[in-house]
Amino acid sequence: MRKRYSGPQIVAKLREADILLGKGKIVPEVCKDIEISQQTYYRWRQKYGGMSPDMAKQLRAIQKENAQLKRLVADQALDISILKIAAEGNF
Repeated sequence: MRKRYSGPQIVAKLREADILLGKGKIVPEVCKDIEISQQTYYRWRQKYGGMSPDMAKQLRAIQKENAQLKRLVADQALDISILKIAAEGNF
């Protein structure tokens, strides 16, 4: 069964993992306790390592805004190329 976690949930799980690691557990045991794979743990640690839940929400919002801006630039580039092709016939 595959479960998706939001940014704040991931940060909470990483904090829980830090607590368990601080108590002397090893990473495989911690991953089993928080119900994720070791690969997922290391990937999350790399991406969300020192973030607070608010920072994770901001990251998500910035990524969404960036995707919208990329789409806007692509649409404008397409419009410009269409106008150039149309203008070639006029001269």
